[in-house]
Amino acid sequence: MAGSLPEPVLLSTFLGLDEINICGQTLPFKHVFYSWLCMAVLFVIALILRRRLKLVPGGLQNFFEAVVDTTERYICSNMGEAGKKFVPLLCGMLIYIFGMNILGLIPGCDAPTANLNTTVCMAIFVFVYYNWVGIARWKARYINQFLGPTKWLIPLMLPLEIVSQLSRPVSLSLRLFGNIRGEEIVIILFFIMAPILGTIPIYGLFLLGKCMQAFVFFMLTMFYISSALEGPEH
Repeated sequence: MAGSLPEPVLLSTFLGLDEINICGQTLPFKHVFYSWLCMAVLFVIALILRRRLKLVPGGLQNFFEAVVDTTERYICSNMGEAGKKFVPLLCGMLIYIFGMNILGLIPGCDAPTANLNTTVCMAIFVFVYYNWVGIARWKARYINQFLGPTKWLIPLMLPLEIVSQLSRPVSLSLRLFGNIRGEEIVIILFFIMAPILGTIPIYGLFLLGKCMQAFVFFMLTMFYISSALEGPEH
């Protein structure tokens, strides 16, 4: 939360897990705790769905099948048939980020994506993964994507491409962190001014915002993977 603003009573604070001591050093742990909490909830939901699978879906199964089917159609419409291979990763990332974002709207919880450590880790994973996908497909020819259409442009294009590539994880992490952190601060301010009337009406607006931030992260990740799969220009 915001540094000088009063924080609500959080589950991690109640359990004494806001910080942990490792080798004599006190390290922040709150964002890790809520990340694990989100994973635990998703694992439990997955186990429940697995045990209650039906040919005619209903309720929770119907909801998640609709989410996965819609996401798969969107990925394949943008990446083609090659996108089916990445549906589990991209769909899982979308659901996971959305779940972490939503934790900020649940009393007693905090959004781990409001911590820069969380978003940086996810952005670095995306950066390493899509470059690994490109190298796995094109081998040494993958470097040609960074050299421009002709060899005369290499001195200009290579530095620009390096800066462009390095800016991607920075942009991914700061965009998600900044938007979610800002929403958390606004919620606290509204709660201070009017605990009920000032907080409840904006929940719907922030719910939409958290959905959009998860979708933007998912969409950019899909775009980066797709660009890595494109053939070298020369």
